Amino acid sequence: MDYALTLDGVTKRFGSFTAVDDLSLRIPRGCIYGFLGQNGAGKTTTIRMVMSIFHPDRGTISVLGHPDASEVKDRLGYLPEEKGLYKKMKTGEIIAYFGKLKGLDPATANRRAKELLTRYGLGDWIDKKCEAMSKGMGQKVQVLGTIIHESELVILDEPFSGLDPVNRDMMRDLILDMKRSGRTVIFSTHEMERAEQLCDYVMMIHKARLQFAGPLAEVRQGRDFGIQLDYDGDGAALRSLPGVSRVNDSGKFAELFLAPNADPQAVLAALVGKVRIRRFDVREPSLHEVFVRTVEQANQKLEAAAAAGGR
Repeated sequence: MDYALTLDGVTKRFGSFTAVDDLSLRIPRGCIYGFLGQNGAGKTTTIRMVMSIFHPDRGTISVLGHPDASEVKDRLGYLPEEKGLYKKMKTGEIIAYFGKLKGLDPATANRRAKELLTRYGLGDWIDKKCEAMSKGMGQKVQVLGTIIHESELVILDEPFSGLDPVNRDMMRDLILDMKRSGRTVIFSTHEMERAEQLCDYVMMIHKARLQFAGPLAEVRQGRDFGIQLDYDGDGAALRSLPGVSRVNDSGKFAELFLAPNADPQAVLAALVGKVRIRRFDVREPSLHEVFVRTVEQANQKLEAAAAAGGR
């Protein structure tokens, strides 16, 4: 398989603090790959090492076949977590400026800036200053500046953070468009629903350590099947159902996990009359459930190791 990015045994420390510990990954070309983890887990540090902003203390990284991102910078697009625009510049000018920084000639940069702004609903803003834009519109402009040079590998650090539903859909469509054009897209997030909808592959890092990595279907495979329930009514009734060992209730949606040999049909029968059922599916757990259970298990292992070391 041809890989856009590989990491082998990568470790990064800041003084006595280990931010990333022995991380190995293989990211195929042409896919959407999600970096999952809580805030502070090590996602941004990993991305910064990939971009050669930081260098690993141990291990190796290959970006589009090169050991240093600076060697292929014109083939990369990068949207950092700390986002910002030159507020006094016009929208068309700033996207074209990003293109020129990546080696485009001025005529090509100006043409592509106008094309991108028009295609993604900002054609009326070409000659308006960035300071007048909303946060969502500004984020859209920054992503367009990231891809104007038709980069092969695009890395987006928390691209959905702070966006309203309309602009989240825009960001989703933009990421899907990049995949359709053959680009590799990596984005970090702690929003499991977004990753589940978009990603071909995911990895999860927790407290600097890789917990899982692979195709989304394989990550969920082999875990306990559960019932996914859309309902109206009092969710307290879900916790007293026969055969249900654990409930993850969000108010209108719940995942019910069954005790060994429990019958989903018996659960359904017990639900009738207690809540109004809008959907009842028996299926693999959501990525949210996988994430939460993985965090719990990882923390239990760390606590057990700490207790053993303290004896």
